[in-house]
Amino acid sequence: MNPRIEEIKSAVAPLRKLLLKHPVYHQLQHIDDLNVLMEQHVFAVWDFMALLKALQFGLTSTNAPWMPIGNPRTRRLINEIVLEEESDTDIHGNPSSHYEMYLQAMDQCGADTTQVQRLIERLLKGYSHKELLKFNVEHLQEYTLTFVNSTFEIIHRGKLHEIGAAFTFGREDLIPDMFRAIVNDLDKNFPNKLDAFRYYLDRHIELDEETHTPMAMEMMEELCGEDDQKWQEVKLIAIDSLRARIALWDGIEQSIKNRQMEAAIQ
Repeated sequence: MNPRIEEIKSAVAPLRKLLLKHPVYHQLQHIDDLNVLMEQHVFAVWDFMALLKALQFGLTSTNAPWMPIGNPRTRRLINEIVLEEESDTDIHGNPSSHYEMYLQAMDQCGADTTQVQRLIERLLKGYSHKELLKFNVEHLQEYTLTFVNSTFEIIHRGKLHEIGAAFTFGREDLIPDMFRAIVNDLDKNFPNKLDAFRYYLDRHIELDEETHTPMAMEMMEELCGEDDQKWQEVKLIAIDSLRARIALWDGIEQSIKNRQMEAAIQ
């Protein structure tokens, strides 16, 4: 492994450990607890696609006329990831983005998709995501809004190696182990149920671990080369990305506890 990448993985290891042992996973005792998680986590599923598309726009030619932008191998890497994230096969064998798979899983669980779908509808009508988030038009939970804003702050700075860092170390390299923690509690608390959500989680574990993470690491080597400043910025973004995820999980855990307290009173 590239020693620069080893250094980054070592720097984020304590935060990664906190995430993988986060108490939120053990709060998923009832289907309503899982719904609380899904109704907030869906925004992380959505803004992940923003990171991915920002990389595609920066590393490939997406306009007419076409031009041979960047390194052909990097173009292939990012386009392969886009293909599977944006048009994979769902549990029924139909083409689907992973975001749409997540909505299917939410529907099966009985989670409310209204908030995120209203946001998407406004975007499709031409509303600016910057304005929608600035004024929190859809009344996102503050911790969810903070997480999404942290993602778009990285994107708006326009540094591809920073976007790549958030994508690689904050998502692709983290997600397999993080999702395994959720799967373990699903198996314990909802055995042989929620097959759409289980499929979504298992598909990410498979793709991210076996294919996407190695591709993303190779992309980072290409983006940073021997530039010490870029590697330092990548390390800082990696740390910030994991801290942002911990804060999101903290907020969701508290929301689940609040739901449990309200249910106990009734």
